[in-house]
Amino acid sequence: MSRLIDLMRVLLGLNLVLLVGLGYVWGRNYVRFRSKHTLGLALFVGFLLGEHVLALYLFVLHPTVSAWIASPEFVPRPAQLTMVSLRALEFVGLLFLAWTVWD
Repeated sequence: MSRLIDLMRVLLGLNLVLLVGLGYVWGRNYVRFRSKHTLGLALFVGFLLGEHVLALYLFVLHPTVSAWIASPEFVPRPAQLTMVSLRALEFVGLLFLAWTVWD
């Protein structure tokens, strides 16, 4: 198993945790204030959460895709590195967003 793919899976899980927290705050704020801004943020986190749940299924739970993605024979190392880098950048962005929301 590739360490890069394991790191991507960990980052995926951390992103899911941050998205659930953001969804809680923005969903609660929409119920309380009923503004278009909070509705937009809640929808944004809902769509991004959906993408992450699908990625979790494909990269962790689906037997064929998860084995395929972890194999450097089928997915070259530069592509694996790119996937990990994108998840890491997304984690940093979500972490900063969560910090600003919870402050």
